[in-house]
Amino acid sequence: MNGIINIYKERGFTSFDVVAKMRGILKQKQIGHTGTLDPEAEGVLPVCVGSATKACGLLTDKDKTYEAVLLLGVETDTQDMTGTVLRRSPVAVSEEEVRAAAQSFVGTYDQIPPMYSALKVGGKRLYELAREGKVIERAPRPVTIYTLELQEISLDGEEKTVRFCVTCSKGTYIRALCEDIGRRLGCGGCMKSLRRTRVSSFELSESITLSELETMRDAGRLAEAVLPVDRLFPAYPALRTTAEGDVYLFNGNKLPEEAVRRETDEDLRSEEESIRPGGTCDESPAEHLWYRVYDSRGRFYALYEYSAREALFRNVKMFIPE
Repeated sequence: MNGIINIYKERGFTSFDVVAKMRGILKQKQIGHTGTLDPEAEGVLPVCVGSATKACGLLTDKDKTYEAVLLLGVETDTQDMTGTVLRRSPVAVSEEEVRAAAQSFVGTYDQIPPMYSALKVGGKRLYELAREGKVIERAPRPVTIYTLELQEISLDGEEKTVRFCVTCSKGTYIRALCEDIGRRLGCGGCMKSLRRTRVSSFELSESITLSELETMRDAGRLAEAVLPVDRLFPAYPALRTTAEGDVYLFNGNKLPEEAVRRETDEDLRSEEESIRPGGTCDESPAEHLWYRVYDSRGRFYALYEYSAREALFRNVKMFIPE
């Protein structure tokens, strides 16, 4: 089995738990997740199966969307509700001040990674050091907040909370963002809850739980849950090799321009067996742009990059279909 399964990770599971359980469900070892979600977080976790595991690292680079709740006036050592409370502060802020503070982080800013994170320093993960009671200096890293929409501001109850939806770049820690907003307001804050609703083109509405996957397996419907590998790369233009160009592609060799032609996704989804005569690309290829490459029968095989100097396409990563 090769492809991607859009799993809804439930609270209480680690991302590694999901992989381990899926190995048992699918009876397959070659499985990898595409980006860690904290145990108390939930939501979209695309899992790669079979040859698609080659793409795990590529998907971690994609932008993501989260729904989060920020608890104002409370700071913890983990920046969320699982940690030890370090301080509590009175919250005397207005909705306008909350909106201004939150919006000030839209764009690119330098974020300090949490101590309780999987980043490695000196060969050891930060959370391992944190569990030993060690706190080390971390260099700020640029992250980008593309959009931050405030959905609900509750300042009247015993708990002062802010519910928001954020779309951000890779490497963004929502826990750290919550703490940063709280500090900007002067009262501190931590993340109360987190749900990931999108990873690249993988949406919450299309995700399934582990129990649902198990039910599909028992009903002989597993194939319905497996999405094709090329679903990971919708933004890359598509190329199809000519019948003569298939030989280059099958061996992972460089592809001369005359061996490929541009395709639309509608062409690739067509059920027609006939193949139009081959030719050069309809448009001049862009230097260093990645392309999805399909064989003459429309089967996805690889990612290629164009080299203007050589006037040909070079193999980046192969995804040989079974």
